[in-house]
Amino acid sequence: MRRENRRQNKGDKESLKTIFYVSGSLLGLAVIAFVITFVVYGTKLNNDAKNSKLDSEKIIGLVPNEEQNEDSEQASSSVGKTVEESEGNNSTNQVLQNTINNSTYTPKNETTSSNSQTNSNTVNQMTTSETQKPEQKTETKKKEITFSKPAEGEIIKAFAKDNLVYSDTLKEWVTHLGIDIQAEKTTVVKAAADGTVKAIKNDPRYGLTIVLEHQDGYTTVYSNLLTAEFVKEKEEVKQGQTIGTVGNTATFEILDPTHLHFEILKDNEQVDPTIYLK
Repeated sequence: MRRENRRQNKGDKESLKTIFYVSGSLLGLAVIAFVITFVVYGTKLNNDAKNSKLDSEKIIGLVPNEEQNEDSEQASSSVGKTVEESEGNNSTNQVLQNTINNSTYTPKNETTSSNSQTNSNTVNQMTTSETQKPEQKTETKKKEITFSKPAEGEIIKAFAKDNLVYSDTLKEWVTHLGIDIQAEKTTVVKAAADGTVKAIKNDPRYGLTIVLEHQDGYTTVYSNLLTAEFVKEKEEVKQGQTIGTVGNTATFEILDPTHLHFEILKDNEQVDPTIYLK
């Protein structure tokens, strides 16, 4: 009996111990769970409080106060006024531009078109006349050539191109393409005009001859000379300058009195010297 009681008591003690351990474990777990729950819940409350504070500040910031409303209204008024003034100025400028265009380029009626066209033509003519003014010529007018008598004396044989004159030397009627100026032998022969010595030669008909070239296509011929050493070919001479002396070297006129045979050519064609001599 005692042994059984001991065993039973021992079993009861072990059961109580087991129950105690289990109860202690459950209680510890409950405490731990409570602590964890408290910590988590407290953290959540803090976060919610912060969030609610931020939300309230955002909400307060979103709600405009009176000063902000006044500034906003003034800014809006200024912007609106500026925009309206700009639009008004643009409209005014556009109206003025349209008026100018309509009056100048796109007339609404024929009268305006005619006036605009007339004004445009007048401006164009004035501009053209100003830009196309002829340049004033500064060149002096070219002096007309004149001829002086190459030797002093009487004309004893006239110019005869279209008719005939009698030659005492040839004993026949012939043409005479110059004039003969009677002068004593060694009489000075002068240049009839400014020019250049083209040639000094012995002509088989008219003897020692000097040929001068002048402006405007004129040429003068001095024949029946005694000397020609005063000038040389290509030399420029002046009117009245000595170029030779009167002789008697012309075979075709050797029986005539001593004289100067003088010719004037215009573009290589003989003309009457008496018309040109001054």
